[in-house]
Amino acid sequence: MHVLITGGAGFIGSHLAARHLANGDQVYVVDNLSTGSLANIKPFRGHPAFRFTEADILQWSEMDEAVAWADRIYHMAAVVGVKKVLEDPVAVMATNMTGTEKVLRAIHHGGWNPQVIIASTSEVYGFNSKSSFAETDDIVLPSAGRLRWTYAITKLADEFLAFSYARKYGLNIVVVRLFNTIGPNQVGHYGMVVPSFVKQAVSNDPLTIYGEGTQTRSFCDVRDTVVALDYLAGCPEAWGEVVNVGNDQEISICDLAKLIVQRTHSTSPLHFISYADAYGEEFEDVTHRRPELNKLRALTGFAPEWTLNDTLDNLIENERAKNLRVA
Repeated sequence: MHVLITGGAGFIGSHLAARHLANGDQVYVVDNLSTGSLANIKPFRGHPAFRFTEADILQWSEMDEAVAWADRIYHMAAVVGVKKVLEDPVAVMATNMTGTEKVLRAIHHGGWNPQVIIASTSEVYGFNSKSSFAETDDIVLPSAGRLRWTYAITKLADEFLAFSYARKYGLNIVVVRLFNTIGPNQVGHYGMVVPSFVKQAVSNDPLTIYGEGTQTRSFCDVRDTVVALDYLAGCPEAWGEVVNVGNDQEISICDLAKLIVQRTHSTSPLHFISYADAYGEEFEDVTHRRPELNKLRALTGFAPEWTLNDTLDNLIENERAKNLRVA
C-alpha cells in the first residue's frame, strides 16, 4: 500500500508512519516542521520505503503527484495547541481550512479514489452539556470573536468540506474526531497537559494547572489511536461518516496531576494559575470531554489496549531516560 501522511512528522503522524512501515507499506510524509519534528521521523529516514518532504501544505508543489500516488491518505496537517491558536489565529484559519480544501481538490482531480482520513477534533462539541458526546450530538460553540475557539471552528469547517467532496464526488473519506491523544513523542510546548505534567513531576517541579483543575478529559494512547485510524480508513462502512476516536475513561485535570505525582513518586506540589496568566487572556474552558465510542466499536470492533496508568508509566520512564542522556 502507498500511504501519504500530511503533518506526518507530528506526534500522531509519526506513529502512523511507524505502523505502516512495520506493515510493509510505502510511506510518504510531508510536514513543514512548525510543530512536527525531525526527531519524530529520525528512525525511518534511512528506510527504503520511507520518503520525507519538508513543505507547507499551502505551498506544496508536489501535492497532485503525491495524492495520485497514494492508496491511503491521512490528512493530519494543522496548526494545533491552544498557545499556537492564540498566538496566530490567521495561520490557524489558513492552514486548517485552505490546506484541507487543497488536499480534497487534489484527490478529486487525481483520477484515483484513495482511502482518506480527515482529522477533526473533540473540540467541535464545544459547550454541549451532555455528559458524553456522540457523533450525532449538537455542536455548541461560542459566538464570533472568541479566538480561543478558532481551532474548533476550522475543524468543523474541514468536516463540512470533507462531506461535501464525499457526497459530490463519491470520495472514500472518514472524518475522525480525536479525543486528547497522548503518548511517546508528544511535547508540552503548545499547551499539551500530559507531557508538561510528566516533565515537571520527574524534575520535582510544581505541576502547573490552569484554572481550578476540575475540568475533565478522556485520554487515549497514540498507539491505540493509530490502530483505530487504520481500521477506519480500510472500512467501507465508515466512508462518508464522522467517528469519535479515543478512550472513554474520564479524569479531572487535578486528579491527573495527583496521579502523575503518585506514579513518579515525586515531591512536586500543585500550582494553580489562571488562564490569563497561562495564555495572556482569560477564557471559559469546557468542563468535560468524554466520547461515546459505540459507533467506532460497531464499525471496527476496536477497543483500547493501553490504560492511562500504563501510558503514564511509559512516559515517565521515557522522560527519566531522556534526562539521563542529557546529564
